[in-house]
Amino acid sequence: MSTELILIGVIVVALIFTLTNGLHDASSVVATFISCGAANPIQATCLAAIFGFIGAVIGGSAVANTVSAIVTMTTDAALLNVLLAGMIGAVIWNVVTWKLGLPSSSTHALVGGVVGAVLVSRGANYILWGWSDLWGANHLLVGITKIVAALILSPLMGFVVAFLLQTVSNILLRNANFTINRWIKNIQWLIAALLAYSHGTNDTQKIVGILSLALAAANYPFGQIAPVWISALGGGVMFVGTMLGGWSIMKTIGRGIYAIRPIHSLNSQLASGGSIILATILGAPVSTTHVVVGSIAGVGSAEEFRMVNWNIGKEIIIAWCITIPAAAIVAAMVYYILGYIW
Repeated sequence: MSTELILIGVIVVALIFTLTNGLHDASSVVATFISCGAANPIQATCLAAIFGFIGAVIGGSAVANTVSAIVTMTTDAALLNVLLAGMIGAVIWNVVTWKLGLPSSSTHALVGGVVGAVLVSRGANYILWGWSDLWGANHLLVGITKIVAALILSPLMGFVVAFLLQTVSNILLRNANFTINRWIKNIQWLIAALLAYSHGTNDTQKIVGILSLALAAANYPFGQIAPVWISALGGGVMFVGTMLGGWSIMKTIGRGIYAIRPIHSLNSQLASGGSIILATILGAPVSTTHVVVGSIAGVGSAEEFRMVNWNIGKEIIIAWCITIPAAAIVAAMVYYILGYIW
């Protein structure tokens, strides 16, 4: 199999992954926006698609650099097979969880797929785990350690910020008239755009990092600089995925965790958008679904702790925990199958 054909395969599968990512995480972006009545599904998905695309194109490359650094293999043709197997494993797991309506993490699936393919092809020494840097003199967060830390801390940050915002809102608006909901719904259009923008900046960069590795492995001279056309291409596919929507996931997040009212939606969106933008600035790839679910639980806990459906939260956490190993196993199987075929 020629290097060019494998490169084309990696690009195609990466774009399919981006499409499934749009189905997954874009559902999280607009779930509360729709469920509280601030917008209908068509309006919400159009807004999310447009601002997600803008974020993808102008969002920078800090997250892409973090993702591309987790693989320490030599950037040659052999790396293309590994990336292809890893991406296929991530796509398969994303499709399975999308069909089941589980809001699992596309970031988990991507990391698990790449790690699984590298482990079976070259071994653990070719993955930048980051433990030595963490416990070294400078205590740096790099590689897998940085990604795992971001995936754990980002939903906690969303929870805390949303809890504080909702608590302050309850105090400030305790004597407010019911008609204020109209103003809150209008403001949500701006906040929803911010959340969609932050989703585009963070999620598209993960694919930019993988494609940059693939281009470098195929000896393209611009493979390491994340050219703008890769970001635009990824953003365009994410746009399509957002427009298609993941309605089962949207229902789970928008209605299954807590009874969302306009003020809850506003605070959860603000907490989620701010958390994701901060993570993007720091170069930390996070899951939009993680952060949004954490923020919804945060506003619900501030309002009425007992009314939060923690059982759905447990199911989601279980899905998150098994995503990395499941995607890794699938990617390892795909690598062996591709090796047998080729």
